[in-house]
Amino acid sequence: MRGARSAKWAAVAIVVALAATACGSDDDNGGSGDGGNASGNASGIVKVDGGEPQSALLPTSTNEQFGSLVIKNVFANLLDFEDDGSIKYVAAESIESNDDASVWTIKLKDGFTFHDGEKVTAQHYVDAWNWAANVENGQSQSAWFEDIEGYADVHPSEEGAEPTADTMSGLKVVDDTTFEVTLANPVSYYEYKLGYHVFAPLPSAFYDDPDAFGQAPIGQGPYQFTSWAHNEKITLTTYADYAGPNKAQNGGVEIIAYDNLSTAYQDLQSGNLDVLRQVDPKDLPVYQTDLGDRAIAQPYNATQSIVPAFYAGWGDLDDPSKVLQGVSMAIDRETITQTVLNGSRTPADSFTPPGVFGHLENAADGKTDFNPEEARRLVEEGGGVPGDKITLQINGDGGHAEWATAVCNDIIKNLDVECVLDTKPDFATDLADRRADKVVSMYRGGWLQDYPLNVNFLRDLYSSTAPSNYGRYSNEEVDELFKQGDQAGSFDETVTAYQEAEKVLWEDMPAIPLWYQNVNAGFSENVENVHFDVAGQPVIEDITVK
Repeated sequence: MRGARSAKWAAVAIVVALAATACGSDDDNGGSGDGGNASGNASGIVKVDGGEPQSALLPTSTNEQFGSLVIKNVFANLLDFEDDGSIKYVAAESIESNDDASVWTIKLKDGFTFHDGEKVTAQHYVDAWNWAANVENGQSQSAWFEDIEGYADVHPSEEGAEPTADTMSGLKVVDDTTFEVTLANPVSYYEYKLGYHVFAPLPSAFYDDPDAFGQAPIGQGPYQFTSWAHNEKITLTTYADYAGPNKAQNGGVEIIAYDNLSTAYQDLQSGNLDVLRQVDPKDLPVYQTDLGDRAIAQPYNATQSIVPAFYAGWGDLDDPSKVLQGVSMAIDRETITQTVLNGSRTPADSFTPPGVFGHLENAADGKTDFNPEEARRLVEEGGGVPGDKITLQINGDGGHAEWATAVCNDIIKNLDVECVLDTKPDFATDLADRRADKVVSMYRGGWLQDYPLNVNFLRDLYSSTAPSNYGRYSNEEVDELFKQGDQAGSFDETVTAYQEAEKVLWEDMPAIPLWYQNVNAGFSENVENVHFDVAGQPVIEDITVK
């Protein structure tokens, strides 16, 4: 890949340093053993905690953790990332670009089949990408294809406009295992984006009934879908003919839906659950003692924030950026992370976590420092909090109540404004309200990496057209800086341009970063070789059952 080698080596240094100095807790597990090398019960079933997916199980309509956990294991990505941030190929044999990174040639590994037996070809990728990009198919993740030449023809920007083409001109099948992607403009880091699950292929059977497929997906990954008992569990079975390098070392997985993490922890202790991806905050002080060497604590690339809905009064203030900077400085991150979260998070001073390439240390320039006096001054000068009240929306099934309450208490104490929680029953309901612009004031924003680059934590959240920009933040200067970064002549120039964009974001405050996430997890006595990847997800295929 042109221009990427230096970036990969720099990422190594960042992640190694992070692993040496940080201890963690939050979304997923890190672990014990050499994944996949130990013997075990090859037919044993692994029980993992999860929840009800918010959308149908399609790669291009899923961007939340519960659905992604299924997609990640049913479909094999073109590539994945090592713990040091470097690229490793999974379904791809190679990915090469021309000199200016405007044309990318993707060669597939031979031997992959879908779970219905159909051989995977380059045409399956091209057809899937064209279908997902077409505006008439209503895919929430369609913007991931906007780099490709001809995207505007299948997905016009004007609301209500119809496509003028059925396919993107930038996609071309070369042979059964090779296809070519021509971009509308050069993108130096395009290979990194291809590590996200939206770029998965779809079998011929998908087009017969896409709605039915979303309830019972057919992928080409290490596990095949078996059943979905809504709000109870999703069952996956090991696919014996999987051709990828990450073959399953167990017989399958049950992803069990929990409405709270405390119950999941009790099930873990009793052996009714094998992997708990995140310990409830109230169990953080005891879980390492309870579980011993089955407890996991490690950093991963994710952030936690609170996000203003700009349509809910924030955009009407005299100076919303001053008010939001003031709210940020009213929050005592150090005390909350050390007490309520038992030292399991690291206060954030950047929009990007330390383990991704392009992270800027102390990018906040004091805007995340606890300073009640300055906080009050900024809020008053900016026009005050809308309605003198902040309503913070969270999902009740994610273990957020304790820290969110502490954040609200700081706001009440230091700004003399009302702050209350709006607790949704589950993450699916929470996300549905965000998408429908029903957030009353602010919402809890969590983001884990799709690829280990600052672009993913900036453009994919704060571009005016980003699918996950639920606060509806928009700034033409930021969009232009993102565009310049995308079209930069080298990987390093791209990263630098995005760092400049982050500086503008700190002036605007489209979100208030709180802390960097860490995995605080555990596993039962029934399993071994449990570990988590750099995105904070359990590597289920490596787990062995005793």
